[in-house]
Amino acid sequence: MNEWQSDVLTVQPDEVAQKAVLGRVHDIMRPVGSFDRLDALVVWLAGWQRTDQPHINEPAVVVFAGDHGVVAEGVSQYSTEVTAIATRLISGGLGTMPVLCDEVGATLTVIDCGVGNQTGNLRTDSALTEESMQKAWDQGVAAVRDLPEATDLLLLGEVGVGNTTAAAAIACSLLGWDPDLVGRGTGVDDETLARKRAVVFDAVFSRGLMDPLECLQVLGGSELVAIAAATVEARRLSLPMVLDGYGATAAVAPLEISVPGVLSHTIAGHLSSEPGHGRLLDAIHKEPLLDFQLGLGQASGAVMTIPVLRMAIRAVRDVATASEVRRRQ
Repeated sequence: MNEWQSDVLTVQPDEVAQKAVLGRVHDIMRPVGSFDRLDALVVWLAGWQRTDQPHINEPAVVVFAGDHGVVAEGVSQYSTEVTAIATRLISGGLGTMPVLCDEVGATLTVIDCGVGNQTGNLRTDSALTEESMQKAWDQGVAAVRDLPEATDLLLLGEVGVGNTTAAAAIACSLLGWDPDLVGRGTGVDDETLARKRAVVFDAVFSRGLMDPLECLQVLGGSELVAIAAATVEARRLSLPMVLDGYGATAAVAPLEISVPGVLSHTIAGHLSSEPGHGRLLDAIHKEPLLDFQLGLGQASGAVMTIPVLRMAIRAVRDVATASEVRRRQ
C-alpha cells in the first residue's frame, strides 16, 4: 500500500496540451482576465486529459459505503443501519445521487466497503487493522481500474453514518485540535455535538502524533481509505478528479501532507456545511468551486460542478479568438 509514494509523482500533466489551450485563452475575444478562474480549470483539464480539446463526455461517479464503530458513542442522530438504507436507495436509483447523475449524464457506481461490518471504535481502538485497511485500499484501486476507458472525469463520494466524526478526527490529528473542526454532521443537537467533540478529543489525544497514513487507518474508515486509494490510482491514470465534501477531503488530505503535490490532478468541488471543511481545504491548498453549504456527501456537491466545467470548456473551445476573426475578414 505504501509503495504508491515512490512513483505517483512521475505522472504529470501534459504541458503541450496546457500551452495550446492557454494560447487560445489569451486570444479569445473577451476582456483580459474576465474568465480567469474558469479558463484555468480548462487548462487544468487539458493537462490531465492530455489533449488540447478538453471535454467532459463520460464523467464517472463512484460512491464508497462503510460503517463506523464510533457511532456507538452516540455521535450521530442515526444508527449504522441507515448506512445500508442509504446505500440501497442510491444503488436502486431512488436516492438523490442517481437523480443528479442522470441530470448531468454521469455513470454511478456504488461500492460496499463494509456496510454492516463496522470499523473499530476510533475513540478506544484503531478504526482499521492493517488487513482491513489493505482490503479497502485494494477496493479503491480496483474501482478506478474498472472504469470505462472513455472516462474523462472522476468524482468520488462516501456513505457512512459517523463519517463526519472520523473526518473531524483526521482533521484534528493533521491540523491540531480545534473544536470547530467537529461539526454537526447530520444535524445533531448541542448535547450530541458536545459528546462528538469529546470523542474526537479523546481519539486524537490518546494517540499523539501519527504519520498521515497511520492517521487514516486509526481514525478513518473503510470508505475513506478506498477514496484515498482511488485518488492515487486516478493520478496514475492521469484522470482528473473533483473532490467532494468533508469526508472525501479528509480521506485525501493525508496523501497531500505525505506527498505535497499529489493532489494536483484534483479540484475542490464545493464547500460543505461542515465548519472544518474549509480549514482542511486550506491545508491542502484547494479553493472550492461552489458554496451551497451542502451536508449530504455522496459526491453530491462534486457532481454539481459538471455543468460549470462544461460551460467553462465551451467558453474556451467555442468562443471566437482574435486570430479567427481576422482570418474571416
